[in-house]
Formats: sequence, structure tokens, C-alpha cells
Amino acid sequence: MAYDSDNIFAKILRGEIPCDRVAENDQALAFNDISPQAPVHILVIPKGAYVSSDDFYSTAEPAEISGFHALVAQVARDAGLVESGYRLIANHGADGGQEVFHFHMHVMGGQPMGPMVVRR
Repeated sequence: MAYDSDNIFAKILRGEIPCDRVAENDQALAFNDISPQAPVHILVIPKGAYVSSDDFYSTAEPAEISGFHALVAQVARDAGLVESGYRLIANHGADGGQEVFHFHMHVMGGQPMGPMVVRR
């Protein structure tokens, strides 16, 4: 799948759509989710054009990957989630529930998160 430069996260990165910024570094941007599923629900997106987790981890430079994960860790610490616990979610592809095809990670917490997957 080719990267769509008109996706909502690309527009946020270009400043065309506002976001509630939480943190930022040279490689990534973190902002509050507009439809939170937990008391703390922060999205962390790389600044590069990566469609999915596979695209990111197979093509990004090591500095981009480490900078992205450093921001994920900083966001969790700054939100006070480390002691009580939190969930990191990165959906990949349609079957994985990915809705925006710009790689991103959800940092969620502030309450018990329940089972990871409910079997049907």
C-alpha cells in the first residue's frame, strides 16, 4: 500500500489540522486522541511517511525508531502511567483494525484496561 499524504496524521504534521499536543521530539509527535477510549489516550506518530508498523520497522532509520520509542516512553512517564500500568497498541492493516494508514501507537491507561482480546 502506498502512503497517502492526505491522511489526517499527515495533515496534523503539516499543521493543516490542529491537535492537542502532548510532547514532541525530532522524530515523533504525541497528541491526545480526539475520541479517547481510556482516561489517558495519547497517539504517538512518527514524523516520517510510514503506512504501517511493518513499513516503519523495515524502512525507518535506527534513529527514527529509537526517537519514536523514546517519545512513547516519555509520554507514559509524563502521564503518570508507569506505576499503575498502561497499554500500547499499534494496529496493522484492515484485519488488525488500523483506521489511519500512517503508523501510530496508542498509549492508553488511567484505568484497568481489561483483557487484551475477547475471544468470540
